[in-house]
Amino acid sequence: MYKVVTKEDTIRLPAEYIRPGESLNEHIDRLAADAFEGRFDDDNNFVLVTANHEPIGRGRIIHGDGAIYQEVRFDAVLFTMEDYEVVEGGVSEIHDFGAFVRIGPMEALLHKSQIMEDHVDVNIGGGMIEGRQTNRRLSQGSFVRARIVSLSVNPSDPRQSKIGLTCKQPGLGSLEWLEEERN
Repeated sequence: MYKVVTKEDTIRLPAEYIRPGESLNEHIDRLAADAFEGRFDDDNNFVLVTANHEPIGRGRIIHGDGAIYQEVRFDAVLFTMEDYEVVEGGVSEIHDFGAFVRIGPMEALLHKSQIMEDHVDVNIGGGMIEGRQTNRRLSQGSFVRARIVSLSVNPSDPRQSKIGLTCKQPGLGSLEWLEEERN
């Protein structure tokens, strides 16, 4: 899920940052962090944080722009997700249609039809979802192990990404339920 990699990309240094006697490295750190952190990269990995920004070679000036386009190398902590990956997370919200589960920096939907093989009742006031026959409960703060079944990232607005989960397979569900099954 998490990995540290070294990446290379280009940032735009506006003309107002280019002053004689001033170091561009401070501006590069801030501009690179603003440009890359909290966004998806080209491989649909979510960039959590970047560090150790260093310029590569000389920048390019584009006619009519006045800014420098500088290639930079940096270390990045990435959050990765793949279709059908098994993930663990905490239930952050209960709604009529299911539960939102926090996996890393992202929110995923665990639809009520994908929680268990039993019919479920949603009690929003009580903040829980309960199986009719099994009496198994899922509430805000519960931890679950689930499989990603649909993954649609939105690179322009990561909060609008859609991640669908299921717990309807052996070895998946609330960590409490899984512990009960082992004993």
